[in-house]
Amino acid sequence: MFYKTDYNSPIGNITLGADENNIVGLWMEGQKYFGDTVKGEMHKNDNLPIFLTTKKWLDRYFKGEKPEIAELPLAPIGGEFRQTVWKFLCEIPYGQVITYGEIAKKIAQKRGLNRMSAQAVGGAVGHNPISLIIPCHRVVGTNGSLTGYSGGLDKKIRLLEFEGVDMSKLYRPKKGTAL
Repeated sequence: MFYKTDYNSPIGNITLGADENNIVGLWMEGQKYFGDTVKGEMHKNDNLPIFLTTKKWLDRYFKGEKPEIAELPLAPIGGEFRQTVWKFLCEIPYGQVITYGEIAKKIAQKRGLNRMSAQAVGGAVGHNPISLIIPCHRVVGTNGSLTGYSGGLDKKIRLLEFEGVDMSKLYRPKKGTAL
């Protein structure tokens, strides 16, 4: 069984999803793929202990602290490749960005492959079900393009600015979300 609750943040309403003990989703209002990894109905429960812990984590984050991702039990639902990408996202430090291509190279190395598609990585990043906590907003295009963000580019920019990312070499694409 899955549960949900809402969290009012400085970037708008956030819906949290969980099983009994783990966060399985964090979706921003209007986000693409909202709740798509959770099969079945999520029941409202504002007092589930994991939600109370996660809301305190989010409070700290939005106060400018840098809470560790490892403080929260996360259980994103997805296949092996997506899980690999999401684990890698958790290693991106606050205030830094990385490109889809760099992630693809690192995963290819780890798997003993010559190369890996940055677009495949982009698909996994875009379907991250625990956005913000698993920091997919810290991934940009090779040329500094902010590219697409399932929560919306305005939210991506706000999160990066909030975390102190140097935005001088990054730009909003004129159209499209291609990598």
